[in-house]
Amino acid sequence: MYKTVNLARLLQIWRNSMGQDLIEYALMAGFVAVAAGAAFPPVANTISQIFSEVTSVLSSANAS
Repeated sequence: MYKTVNLARLLQIWRNSMGQDLIEYALMAGFVAVAAGAAFPPVANTISQIFSEVTSVLSSANAS
């Protein structure tokens, strides 16, 4: 019974595409940031700090 409920929930999440646009925009922003870091080396340090801050915020949100 429990595995059936999990499978049904997983299939429901798989079919739900409401957050797809947000993920695509986030990936695009990440690619633009990486390209900017490659094109302008002085900016790379700032971009690295931003990614580090985002990582720490996501880690703390995941822990709570």
